[in-house]
Amino acid sequence: MCRAKVFEPELIDQLKPYMEHIVPKPSIYYPDFIASNQGDRANNVIPGTNKQEHLELIRKDIREFKKTNDLDCVIVLWTANTERYTDVRSGLNSTADEILRSIEKNVDEISPSNIFAVASILEGAHYINGSPQNTLVPGIVELAGQHKVFIGGDDFKSGQTKLKSALVDFLVSSGLKPESIVSYNHLGNNDGKNLSEARQFRSKEISKSNVVDDMVASNKILYPDGKKPDHCVVIKYVPFVGDSKRAMDEYVCSIFMGGRQTFVIHNTCEDSLLATPLIYDLTILTELATRISYSVNGSEWQQFHEVLSLLSLLLKAPVVPPGTPVSNAFMRQYGSITKLVTACAGIASDTELQLEFFTKLF
Repeated sequence: MCRAKVFEPELIDQLKPYMEHIVPKPSIYYPDFIASNQGDRANNVIPGTNKQEHLELIRKDIREFKKTNDLDCVIVLWTANTERYTDVRSGLNSTADEILRSIEKNVDEISPSNIFAVASILEGAHYINGSPQNTLVPGIVELAGQHKVFIGGDDFKSGQTKLKSALVDFLVSSGLKPESIVSYNHLGNNDGKNLSEARQFRSKEISKSNVVDDMVASNKILYPDGKKPDHCVVIKYVPFVGDSKRAMDEYVCSIFMGGRQTFVIHNTCEDSLLATPLIYDLTILTELATRISYSVNGSEWQQFHEVLSLLSLLLKAPVVPPGTPVSNAFMRQYGSITKLVTACAGIASDTELQLEFFTKLF
């Protein structure tokens, strides 16, 4: 807490008696996957480079945590550094057998988050990727299906992107055509430091840039050729501002008779304090999903698909089941969760049609 400098010193002093006995377990450190400037912080690592041994150690930690705390359900949520993208190819990680074999052979392209995801699944623990890298490769998705474990991702949707997912949906639904979206950020926490290198930034750039795609595709009148808006994302590391992230956006829209409308937004927020509530929400919703099963026309009862797209509201780049459309529009995602919970509670869902107000049917 002292190093992160998110809380005021007075609050840290009050929390110290509750926190000082909580000791983080050593973790995996593969320098190639995160920025080179992270070496000085890697001071609590599992020794060695054998990925199979690392997998077994993480599995052991999960088992012991579950037993010590007498838990029925364990959810592992990745909040660690953004990794570079890993290759996805046949023979490496396109099937469950391939990724298990690649770990056993100590293949370089297996990332720390891959190890954590596989360890979680093999221990029956659900896994959520809170960072933007492509942890949930096809082999991990298949493995989750085999073990009937939920997986979700990618990347917490907390500030600038959450606003973008609501605003672009509003603009397109209003008949305004976003032509240019430029998003600039600077921050000084360790996330910003790690993202200051190109390969890690690219992971974040992808997750932040794709958020408008489904909203553009939903309106063939505004976008008849499917051409997306010019969309630029910039992130800079400025140590002095710490966790107080600055986000500036400019939206330029085409309007009637060739006119233009420009929106400029400035947002300052504590990055970690926006993200932390999402951790609670993601774990609560995942645990809730374990309690839900359904049957169609008297068929066998079953759970949701292992890729838990229900979590999309809280994630920048939602991972969805193969062949399923990705939805980033904020209200569509919000409606998905609220209508599901309403249905599970046995309450009739609102249609929002409001027929009673403009007809004589009622």
